[in-house]
Amino acid sequence: MTGVSKRFVIRKEKSLKERIVNLARSNKHKDDFWALRDVSLEIEAGTTVGLIGANGSGKSTLLKVIGGILQPTTGEVRRRGQLAALLELGAGFHPDLTGRENVFLNGSILGLTQQQIAGFFDSIVDFSEIGEFIDTQVKFYSSGMYVRLAFAIAIHVDPDVLLVDEVLAVGDEPFQRKCLDKIAQFQREGRTIVIVTHDLGTVESLCDRAVVLSHGAVIFDGDPVEGVAALRRNFS
Repeated sequence: MTGVSKRFVIRKEKSLKERIVNLARSNKHKDDFWALRDVSLEIEAGTTVGLIGANGSGKSTLLKVIGGILQPTTGEVRRRGQLAALLELGAGFHPDLTGRENVFLNGSILGLTQQQIAGFFDSIVDFSEIGEFIDTQVKFYSSGMYVRLAFAIAIHVDPDVLLVDEVLAVGDEPFQRKCLDKIAQFQREGRTIVIVTHDLGTVESLCDRAVVLSHGAVIFDGDPVEGVAALRRNFS
């Protein structure tokens, strides 16, 4: 990506004084919020990159722009290969459908054919460990069950690029370890992984590279241990 910026327009209620001065106008005014500011990154195939920063620094927005979920206001993003994204909890799931039905829905959204999904179905359910609830509507799932099923679907897309946003923090520790083991397998297979996490130890142990964001701008890009140190300095 080159020169990527992302602007959101925030509508706010006007103060009483503003309403009196502008009687004929709307009771709301607009503020521009720049979630990303002139971000340029090149992510090499087969690397694992950790996006870290304080809350509101732009990490999740950057991941969504990389994944094509959000379009940049300015700048350019180029992608290569099959991409699977684990972003917001429950994204791509319909709450009124069962787990089984959502496997087929979410798999289709991620680019699998119905035949492919049917072939992977037993393996997806086995990995997720929620077979007992696969025919329950997902609106009754816990957040951990959502993550189990979503991760299981994403890894069966056979992605060249896997995007993971903090959702793994929701699952229990044994399942987190299972997911990290799968990510390690993807690394050995030469796949590209971009992960957003607040677990700095995971960044140091798992990632080849850390990108530190602050107020939408990249303030560090390099060695993960040095990146974590740069983030801690930015906090202090």
